[in-house]
Amino acid sequence: MSKAVKKLVIVGGGTAGWLSAAIIAAQHRSNTQDGLQVVLVESSDIPTIGVGEGTWPTMKNTLQQIGIKEADLFQRCHAVFKQGGRFVNWVHGNEDFYYHPFTVPMGYGRIDLAPYVQDISQFAVESNFQHQICEAGLAPRGFSEGEYQGQCNYAYHLDAGAFADLLKEHCKNNLGVQHRIGTVERCQLSQDGQIQALYLTDGTAPLEADLFIDCSGFSSLLLGKALGVPFEPVEHLLFNDSALAMQVPYDTPDAAIPCHTIATAQNAGWIWDIGLTHRRGVGHVYAGKYLSDDEAEFNLRRYIGPAAQGISARKISYQTGHRSKFWQHNCVAIGMSAGFVEPLEATAIMLVEISARFVADNLPADLATMPLVATRFNQQMLYRWQRILDFLKLHYLLTKRPEPYWQDHLKPESIPQSLQDDLKIWQHRGPQIQDFHGALELFPAASYQYVLYGMGFKPDFSRQSYLYQQQSQAEQIIRRNQQLTAQLLQTLPSHRDYITGWLSSNRG
Repeated sequence: MSKAVKKLVIVGGGTAGWLSAAIIAAQHRSNTQDGLQVVLVESSDIPTIGVGEGTWPTMKNTLQQIGIKEADLFQRCHAVFKQGGRFVNWVHGNEDFYYHPFTVPMGYGRIDLAPYVQDISQFAVESNFQHQICEAGLAPRGFSEGEYQGQCNYAYHLDAGAFADLLKEHCKNNLGVQHRIGTVERCQLSQDGQIQALYLTDGTAPLEADLFIDCSGFSSLLLGKALGVPFEPVEHLLFNDSALAMQVPYDTPDAAIPCHTIATAQNAGWIWDIGLTHRRGVGHVYAGKYLSDDEAEFNLRRYIGPAAQGISARKISYQTGHRSKFWQHNCVAIGMSAGFVEPLEATAIMLVEISARFVADNLPADLATMPLVATRFNQQMLYRWQRILDFLKLHYLLTKRPEPYWQDHLKPESIPQSLQDDLKIWQHRGPQIQDFHGALELFPAASYQYVLYGMGFKPDFSRQSYLYQQQSQAEQIIRRNQQLTAQLLQTLPSHRDYITGWLSSNRG
């Protein structure tokens, strides 16, 4: 007989655990008597790693759906706006830079401006006002616009530990999530391989559930260790396996806050620089094969300058890759228990959102259909991981830097075949919307355009020049972008001024 899915247990807190709990509990009315029972068990002695303090614009909808006010996020998590990424020294290493902004090019979906832009490396400037907004350090909206609104698309930078605490409080107080403090000692499996119960070290009654979510981080206690789902490393594609992180104070309390992530390439890796309201999070991602820890720390301290004095660097080691399956039997892995790659485009938290949203949208009404749902989830997530690898690798492919680390990224055996195929097609027309599979895509064609063209990739549009007969329309859009850019540069407040004024008015 089929059995209704009534109880879900999440192992692990942090951002992955509590965000998953919030998304699922909010949709399945866990705060009502007949809703889904959601229990989260976390060990109090496991600290939050806090590698990814950047989010993707999907977070706006997620926060609205789970019922968190944007002002609360900013007040509680030292959050700021993130309007994209600024990539410095990735091509030549001579202070060259380009932006991957979150707002799509003007005319997107109607006309591709790339064939009509004289200097393709300036594509983001000619087609989008957000490059200039970021350079000027402005907020994505004015004081008259409401929460989750704005003329510029945006995500957030935030304190990951504080964000997990905010989610925890919201889950417990408003969404009906039950919280257990405890450490999983062992996992009991049934004869057919299902997870039957979890036993905690405190000797309390075993935890039983219809579905278990593994948010235990790199240890992957349930999917990896208990169920034996293998890990598939991808260091042959993305070489980085280490990071050094520092929390750096501002020189002055009113220092400007960049409204974007700054990713600055180094001789064997890159440095992230993320501004929050009260400090900067700065770290060096690198590959141990090419750079020692001491060399990486030298790079990091040189980048930060005098502000790094007296601050110790925290080392984080990781293996790049993902599980061969993400949903096995009655267990789903979400977050680092499913996989991890370098935080170049803030994919970690975005994947948590997407995974938890799938579970919430497709939670089987009874156990009989769970294998079908698991198969679909695995198919979709494997595709998304492939596209993540493609997109991150894209950032390395057009470099002219001479160091061995960068040159090895150009070897064909380190480039996914799917990306090689795309690049062959894009040689003559560039990325187009139809190249991507709609709802399954994490990064749209616009993202590929910004990275490719920002690094100087120029398709040979002359082969089919007869397709590009919209010169006047293109020029009109480019002029409109110039006008809108000038207008926004005059009217938008500075990033810090906006946050300070907005939060002050919300406190009142």
